[in-house]
Amino acid sequence: MAQDDTRPVYHPAGHDHALRVALQELRSGRWVSMRDLLAETPDWALWTQRTQILAAAAAGSDVVRAWSAEEPHSTAVAVMSARVAVERAVRARREGHRHTRDLWREAWDACADSARARPDDPVPWVCLLALAQLDEKQQMSEHRMPPPGPMLPTGPWALLTEADKRDPGNREAYHRMLQFLYVRQAGAVSDAVNFAQWAASAAAPGSPLHALPLYVRVERYRREQGHRRALDLYWVAEDAVRDAERTLHGWFDHAEPEAASLLDLSQLAHALWGAQRFADAGRVFRALGPYYTTMPWAYRTPDPLDQALAEELFLRARERCLAAAQDDPGA
Repeated sequence: MAQDDTRPVYHPAGHDHALRVALQELRSGRWVSMRDLLAETPDWALWTQRTQILAAAAAGSDVVRAWSAEEPHSTAVAVMSARVAVERAVRARREGHRHTRDLWREAWDACADSARARPDDPVPWVCLLALAQLDEKQQMSEHRMPPPGPMLPTGPWALLTEADKRDPGNREAYHRMLQFLYVRQAGAVSDAVNFAQWAASAAAPGSPLHALPLYVRVERYRREQGHRRALDLYWVAEDAVRDAERTLHGWFDHAEPEAASLLDLSQLAHALWGAQRFADAGRVFRALGPYYTTMPWAYRTPDPLDQALAEELFLRARERCLAAAQDDPGA
């Protein structure tokens, strides 16, 4: 198969070629393609994904501010303004910037403005969930609401509910909740495990939420420094194989691969490869096509910061799994 011999490509747009064009224009300081792309985005899932990727690219520039100056009454630019403000606040917190609290406050106001401008849009609530991780000690009352089920911790459940009302099972909303659980005061991976299993168990066929347990398994491996301890059996344990197979059949078998998150596809390919389900993993590698994400492959290498090692591991896994899928007529 030709793609065996190609180097993997990282691009945030992945299979979304229209988004790729808009990103190119945005990086050149032009916003018209971004506006037009968002105007023709057909559903909340794609809207959420595109606004997130565009904001990550726009956060280091004034291109969204320029758009707002030209079209101040646009509801789409209100959402993008919130997206960019949140991205800047989260980056500032990660880098220990002294103005993090000011950026947090600015982002909060932008989220409130976008929620008023677009009351049916899940993204303002997704943005508030993203900001919740800055409140590590859960000082804000809305970040310590009682959970909807047993074995779950307190957290920003009302914010998740608001996003869910507008787009049930919104992928980013649940991942933002997971990030909150990772950083909350005294938070343990067990909280994230319980949340991921709870969300996946209620997810509809074809929902990307089925992949949440795979992310938590990788996070636990990272925290335990599995790459230093040769924890290869970690990936063939009964619960690891079960989570990989449930994601395959609960999500991937029902999904449209070209609309799927590259991260979700990478997580599933990695989980199936680790579980030695090589032919099934080959199906997921086919869906990835030429694309690639550094995570989770980097955590399986001797040096997770060395992207070249992650790429080489990905290539070896892809070659083996595609060959297995080719030899298996049922794959």
